[in-house]
Amino acid sequence: MAAASPFQFRDYRAFWAARLASTIANTMLVVVIGIHVYDIARRSGMSIEEASFWLGMIGIAQFLPLFVLTLVAGYVADRLDRRWIVRVFIAVEMLCAAALAALVWLEAMSLAPLFAVAVLLGIGRAFAGPALSSIAPNIVPPELLPSAIALNSIAWQAGAIAGPLLGGAAYAISPSLTYEASAVLYAVALGCMLLIRPIPRGNAGASRPLRAVIEGLAYVRDNKIVLGAISLDLFAVLLGGATAMLPVYARDILHVGSEGLGALRAAPAVGAALTALLLARYPLKRQVGVKMFLCVGLFGLATMVFGESRWMWLSLAALFVIGAADMISVYVRSSLIQLHTPDAMRGRVSAVSGLFISASNELGEFRAGLAGAAFGPVIAVVGGGALSVLATGFCAWAFPSLRRADRFVQPDPETIADECGKDMPDVNVPPLAAGLATEGTKR
Repeated sequence: MAAASPFQFRDYRAFWAARLASTIANTMLVVVIGIHVYDIARRSGMSIEEASFWLGMIGIAQFLPLFVLTLVAGYVADRLDRRWIVRVFIAVEMLCAAALAALVWLEAMSLAPLFAVAVLLGIGRAFAGPALSSIAPNIVPPELLPSAIALNSIAWQAGAIAGPLLGGAAYAISPSLTYEASAVLYAVALGCMLLIRPIPRGNAGASRPLRAVIEGLAYVRDNKIVLGAISLDLFAVLLGGATAMLPVYARDILHVGSEGLGALRAAPAVGAALTALLLARYPLKRQVGVKMFLCVGLFGLATMVFGESRWMWLSLAALFVIGAADMISVYVRSSLIQLHTPDAMRGRVSAVSGLFISASNELGEFRAGLAGAAFGPVIAVVGGGALSVLATGFCAWAFPSLRRADRFVQPDPETIADECGKDMPDVNVPPLAAGLATEGTKR
């Protein structure tokens, strides 16, 4: 009798638990590092604008290793045992969290170790991300892959909701408690990854490393709809991302403390998670390109509302809309990548997509930090939202094939090969993948 759920496979159960635990640990760590940097900067006598600059620098500290290493990491994921890539870097992240907890206990915490850990987290994400995204097709039958992708999304979104809430509450008790909890969760994730039995190694073929990396870039470059979708996400979030300013809003604008910061960080994930569930139940059927552009424009407008808000309820509502609207972009982009990418290319294509996501998020935080230092946090957020709306309009003009994309259809391999690099009237992705193939957002 055929299996009805990926959870019927022991390896997938271990993989899903590792994904959930590591996501909670990672989001806890990211939230607490941000607020810890801001608190240290403010206690040292810096102004709000000066402390905002250091929040932006945390974003660039995470992005630089991602920028340098992600494409190489995709090639590594297509050549080596993906389980061990994930295991090694989860272990590195566990040691980072434990080291921060020890520094708090020794009363030796400063900005330097927080930035060092931010860099190491960027390195870990660069290598673990493509490998983790490529494991599921190796541990479940092809007919269950859409269900596995849906469950992966649920694990990511659940972690993105729980992590900030738990991290903010724990930080209010003691910063060390959050770092200790993160280390324990990373240890759980590592233990679950060790339970996964051997899987086929990636196979990047006979290409040399540089050529193999270029092949991954070429795949994205030659598919105009894929290029348009990830470019839209890149520019909209790069200009409109407000995540870096959340510690400023929690402490000095909304006056809700670290517990409130956890709620603010979780609100976009709640919006994204509910939207993902709706998309899984009621997938987009027609005019997917137009709907994507409308939702990215809504992302920018909601960012402007959040920037002007002085009420916690309105700020949470705006962030909820930001997450929900952003999920549409993730939904379309991920749908173009999942299922119809050959296994030999999955690591590299995931790496290219991950690089665009990281550029939009981490560089967006850097942009927000610099703008906050120069103009103040409110202008940085509101102005960024307005620029995001303008970027959406520009992309709608620059990528007409994406704007005209109407529906999801299942292509044959020859059709994919023929259409790559041409303006395609339809988005060629299996319907189930379109509704389910997303790992979530972190805006």
